[in-house]
Amino acid sequence: MVTKGKTEPMLTVREVANLLHVHVNTLRRWSNRGLLKAYQINNRGDRRFRQVDVALFLTKMNANAMAEDGDDK
Repeated sequence: MVTKGKTEPMLTVREVANLLHVHVNTLRRWSNRGLLKAYQINNRGDRRFRQVDVALFLTKMNANAMAEDGDDK
């Protein structure tokens, strides 16, 4: 991705899966469902993720987890 003339670092499926402590197939399913934005970079369908999108995903997941914890009380 290019932002203001600079290229943003993109993360591979394996890198994001390691960051989130999930299997690569779980990450692909989340991407297919639109839960985590991915960019296909070639005809083969390889995916890359922007760091900002991963951070937004984590923020949403944490907010959902906190909301669920609040429901139990």
